[in-house]
Amino acid sequence: MALILTERETEDYDSEKQAAKVKGRIITTITKAKEVRPFVERCVTLAIKAQKSILEAEKLAPKADRQSAAWRAWREGEGWKEWVKVAAPGLAYRRRVKQLLGSDEAVSILFEKIAPRYTDRNGGYTRIVRLAKPRLGDSGVRAILEFVGERDRENKAPVVPSVESK
Repeated sequence: MALILTERETEDYDSEKQAAKVKGRIITTITKAKEVRPFVERCVTLAIKAQKSILEAEKLAPKADRQSAAWRAWREGEGWKEWVKVAAPGLAYRRRVKQLLGSDEAVSILFEKIAPRYTDRNGGYTRIVRLAKPRLGDSGVRAILEFVGERDRENKAPVVPSVESK
């Protein structure tokens, strides 16, 4: 959950010292990172599955303000029934992720910021990078657990001059 919460905006923290230095990245032990990674991947996968339902439900939602006459008419008509059918899977996924994470704030961040980034990706949303310097105190092996995508380097093939035979 801490990895997801690092995506918060700086003003959402109690103080600036608590804010994450790099969004989408935590430093922990290699053992904890390997243990948490499948859990985070599963949560992101569930949020991505919900994205289709959420987008379709947004298209069917009324533009009128809630509790207005136009909204009430939509609520009592066929538009409401269609919206419920389309929105139900997304809500079920959201409730499942809430059950796994236990935090409304983490669920909101996951569904609104993280999942839309990875809709075209089939898996591998996180990476673990082992750090060379051990943890002070118990010399535990440290690692970075982070979301992929934003700070990725693109490896370009080196240009090798072709040798022409004469």
